[in-house]
Amino acid sequence: MTTFDADVIIAGAGMAGATLALALKSGGIEPLLVDPMPFDTQLEPNFDGRSCAIAFSCFRQWRTLGLAPLLEPHAQRMDQILVTDGRSPGAATPGQTPFFLHFDAAEIADRVAGEPLGYMLENRRTRAALAEGVTRAGITVLAPQRVASVDARPGWVEVTLASGRVLKAPLVVGAEGRGSIVRKAAGIEAVGWDYPQTGVVCTVKLERGHGGVAHEYFMPGGPFAILPLTEDRASLVWTEKRDRAEALKAASPEAFNAHLHRRFGDFLGAITVVGPVFTYPLSIAIAEKLCAPRIALLGDAAHGVHPIAGQGLNLGLKGAAALAEVIVEASRLGEDIGSEAVLERYAGWRRFDTNTLAAGMDAFVWLFSNDNPLIRLVRGLGMTAVNRIGPARRFFMHEAGGAVGDLPRLLKGEAL
Repeated sequence: MTTFDADVIIAGAGMAGATLALALKSGGIEPLLVDPMPFDTQLEPNFDGRSCAIAFSCFRQWRTLGLAPLLEPHAQRMDQILVTDGRSPGAATPGQTPFFLHFDAAEIADRVAGEPLGYMLENRRTRAALAEGVTRAGITVLAPQRVASVDARPGWVEVTLASGRVLKAPLVVGAEGRGSIVRKAAGIEAVGWDYPQTGVVCTVKLERGHGGVAHEYFMPGGPFAILPLTEDRASLVWTEKRDRAEALKAASPEAFNAHLHRRFGDFLGAITVVGPVFTYPLSIAIAEKLCAPRIALLGDAAHGVHPIAGQGLNLGLKGAAALAEVIVEASRLGEDIGSEAVLERYAGWRRFDTNTLAAGMDAFVWLFSNDNPLIRLVRGLGMTAVNRIGPARRFFMHEAGGAVGDLPRLLKGEAL
């Protein structure tokens, strides 16, 4: 008999990997997390300056896993989303352009029990809550430890760490990002390319309250998003061509503020940058498969997409809910949780949503980072049409909230 170190070894203790670990633990499965970074490092403010829009269905999962008391004090409701198109500096309003989309949570409140369109959370807050949840649940975390190799056997998988330690389990999950060692060990190729864009991210303090409204404003260099945070702050995701982004990153605080004010406008009063400015190169990388013998992929190891619609982390959280449910149900039925038949259920469940969203995000990048007059007219007319058709508008709100299709139980707020 082979002695296992855990039921599931998860490479990567980031947000998707930690969520999966908590979901598995809630269903009676023993996970083990391995991460190359010291766990405390992930909690430092300068480790990840980004914020993420969390779909309301994904927030249900965290609430069901007991994380709500840790997250809700830092979660800003997004009750409205205003998408506008134009060339002028500053965020446009419906009165300034006929081409806009306006989503309002009140329109679907009766169907989602009053939940918002989503929640804005700073990554550092999310990581801290997940870390505390993992610690409380008694989940083993090996960090800093790096996965060096993965060897799938007929009845188990061996994970060799850089330290030389060998771990055994029926299943290993690669959730360690786009350069996933687990994915490479499985022989799964990733298809993707770099975008000629860089994301410039910073947090600002607002003179006027944002009212829970998120703004997405499309400019020739890419989208400019103003995403509401708690305490009348906003996370700015400023997409620019690489050379301009590098110039912004290297600019003096005075020069950066001058460029930012020209882009932002004055519709929320004076703004003040708080904290550092971060830059992130943008790309897409989609794994050709989501599983291999005794191996499953999750998060950016499976699908790294452009942040244009804020769906990257949500894809990973949806995948965590689906994979956890498949594994827990297989275990209760006495099945081998690392078998091809079990893992293919997960892959089949997530394949369509993953591929369609990835393709949609890539199409949006091309469509909305383009200053061609004809393309601008077509996309403007399309936005106007959707805005005027109630069922279409409500469908997009449900889709953005992750409430469309065959949902895993955790995304419905139901325990495993």
